[in-house]
Amino acid sequence: MQELVNAVSQLYKSWCNCEPTQVDVLPQSGSDRRYFRLYNDKGETVIGTYGVNVPENETFIYFSGKFFQNGLPVPEVLAVNYDKTVYLQQDFGDVSLLNILEQKGFVPEVYDLFKESLHQLARLQVQGDEGLNYEKCLTNKEFGKQAIMADLLYFKYYFLDALQKPYDKQSLIDDFEALSTYLTHTEYKYFMFRDFQSRNIMVTGDKQVHFIDFQGGMKGAPQYDVASALWQARANLPDEWKASLLEDYMNSFESIIGTGIDRDVFRSQYNGYVLIRLLQVLGAYGFRGLFERKAQFLTSIPQALKNLKWFVDNNSLGIAVPEFKKVLQFCIADEVIDRYTPVQADESTPLVVKVCSFSYRKGIPEDSSVHGGGFVFDCRGIDNPGRHVEYKEIHGRDRPVMEYLERQTRMQDFLNSAFDIVDMTIEEYIKRGFDHLAINFGCTGGQHRSVYAADAMARHLHNKYKVKVELCHREQEAKGWKNPLPSPPAPQGGMG
Repeated sequence: MQELVNAVSQLYKSWCNCEPTQVDVLPQSGSDRRYFRLYNDKGETVIGTYGVNVPENETFIYFSGKFFQNGLPVPEVLAVNYDKTVYLQQDFGDVSLLNILEQKGFVPEVYDLFKESLHQLARLQVQGDEGLNYEKCLTNKEFGKQAIMADLLYFKYYFLDALQKPYDKQSLIDDFEALSTYLTHTEYKYFMFRDFQSRNIMVTGDKQVHFIDFQGGMKGAPQYDVASALWQARANLPDEWKASLLEDYMNSFESIIGTGIDRDVFRSQYNGYVLIRLLQVLGAYGFRGLFERKAQFLTSIPQALKNLKWFVDNNSLGIAVPEFKKVLQFCIADEVIDRYTPVQADESTPLVVKVCSFSYRKGIPEDSSVHGGGFVFDCRGIDNPGRHVEYKEIHGRDRPVMEYLERQTRMQDFLNSAFDIVDMTIEEYIKRGFDHLAINFGCTGGQHRSVYAADAMARHLHNKYKVKVELCHREQEAKGWKNPLPSPPAPQGGMG
């Protein structure tokens, strides 16, 4: 990590002829990019980005430069190093529209921020399209039939097939072909953000909205981005907001292109893209949750299914796709929604889970509860970072140790197996009103592997079951540590 800090600091120095007074390492997103906040002596900040995917960096830098030049609400790229692995960009802070929504709820202030975001989206789509070289796109230059098919197949492989329900695979592929052909013939094509959602909309103190993470953009139907924002599962906007905000967006779109649109046709195509987006999101949640076993994605599946159910029950596809409709009915069945809806604790749930890390040299922690018992997981089968000089004096919450465990060991496989065992017990304990469970992770010194694993288990249980967790790092607390429940890792996405 110090090597990356040095790289962004060196670029900062060459940009402003002074060393940064402080460099903060920001939480890692779902990508491999790393982000840093660099300060000067006046407290002014910029974001430093490090990424090994140079084509991705080049696309972001190009898009951002063109859009910023046109006065669109994106970060200005301030400096780029010689091999384009590091760049500096304008800092919009840490507050996203999703943060504000989750803090304040469905109030007029939040509605107005969504309305303004959609207005600025229309500007980005239309004005950003002007003179844009789509040869710079990362993958497809246009969101056409091939890209639509890719989203549908993503849903098929990573969610539908996990249901293990019988269906005619060839008939479904034929229906996918028909649907993608239908949606390709859209009335309007401009710049398509591709991942336009409230997490990628930053809000500054002056209530201005700004967009990040648009490097996956391409030419396509504007309705796709609107569907992405209004049907984001985590945002879970009320139906009346979705309908009203769509009207607001169409008003903005008409004012920017300078002519009226056939709103019935626009809505029909919008509905098609809502469905594509809902299925693509289910595929993503399936991959990140069911295959990679990330709890924050698993817990989003039920709401995504409920969104899909409401959509299917209230809209017509306008095209004959019988096998596809049959498959959709599989997905929205109550049995499937119940399968992915975890039992969760509430204020009356008595269960408290004590998660502890410890050193085997000092013995397994004593369980002083009435019933005793619980789990003890031995982390000593995981390669020990403490064997390496550079990690010997730091611990399992230090980023270099975390990266070592995540990238160079089988820690994630180990944790996934532990999650499977613990989850069955947690669900039964919640149902049966039990009040205590102990989960202990031991390693040689109680410093690296066990600390990381205990934090991961605490996050998992908090995210998935909302259960009360007491986190204890026995050997580290003896050194004066305090152990609040660690924050969940940053969600998929990033600064650009």
